[in-house]
Amino acid sequence: MQVEINSAVADDEAVAASRPFAVSRWLSAAVREARPRQWLKNLLVFAAPLAGATTGRPGGLAYAAAAFVAFGCASASVYYVNDVMDAERDRQHPVKCSRPIASGDLPARDALVIAGALALLAAGAGFAIGAPLLSAVAGGYLALSAFYSTRGKHIPYLEMLLVASGFVLRVLAGAVATRVPPSPWFLGVCSLGALGVAVAKRYTELTSLGAAAVRHRPVTRFYHPAGLRHIQWTLAVCMIATYGMWAAAEASGARYWHIASALPLALALLRFGLLTGRRTVRPVEDILTRDGLLLACEAAWLALFTAGLY
Repeated sequence: MQVEINSAVADDEAVAASRPFAVSRWLSAAVREARPRQWLKNLLVFAAPLAGATTGRPGGLAYAAAAFVAFGCASASVYYVNDVMDAERDRQHPVKCSRPIASGDLPARDALVIAGALALLAAGAGFAIGAPLLSAVAGGYLALSAFYSTRGKHIPYLEMLLVASGFVLRVLAGAVATRVPPSPWFLGVCSLGALGVAVAKRYTELTSLGAAAVRHRPVTRFYHPAGLRHIQWTLAVCMIATYGMWAAAEASGARYWHIASALPLALALLRFGLLTGRRTVRPVEDILTRDGLLLACEAAWLALFTAGLY
């Protein structure tokens, strides 16, 4: 990992040397590199309190907000390090070539300093608010991300599990911060959904980039689009089945609302599957937040789900 980073820093300094320094451009690049649009993922820390219809400990929402900030720092730290290591490959990508580090707007050495500071903030957040388990979860996320960046991303199928684990750890962060124990059914639904997104990411890379996908992400040489598509739909069916079993086990007052909420959830998964079947070089996460019909399905699910809770 150190060799890769040193090489990336040297290459980046060569790119940056040809550009005049501007504070405003540097600040803009630093913010863009943190990928604020991706921070929506961190809203998953509120999932356990929402599913449990309780904020848990006194001031639970404030603790969930602290978990949101902690994972915002942790995920941004990972983005900085990953983009330093992948700068050369990103420069050959039709979209990622515009990322601040790949384009030379943010020097790699500066990015690594910022990443270190953010990682310390993320790991210390739990201790600062008297929730050491939050620090443990954030630390686990950083450790798994480091393993993914150095070794895990080259191991087929395991690398998708590692990507999915980032979503599940966000859910666990909210649970431990608020002290709302997540149910096995709840974790099962979250895990299947997260893995489905990870598989969809690899499928769109293969179908959109073609032969260039291997140069951008070497592990894709072990995947076949048809196989990934089959896995994606299988996970979607398993997710709906798991959600349905959880809904059927609910108390009578909430059961019917939650069973009804399975319909817009299934439609959302169907729409997501159809959209990811199209050729695109845009991140899969954008699909979840930009398609009107998909957003309508998500809103309908949330409305029915919340009605069942309250």
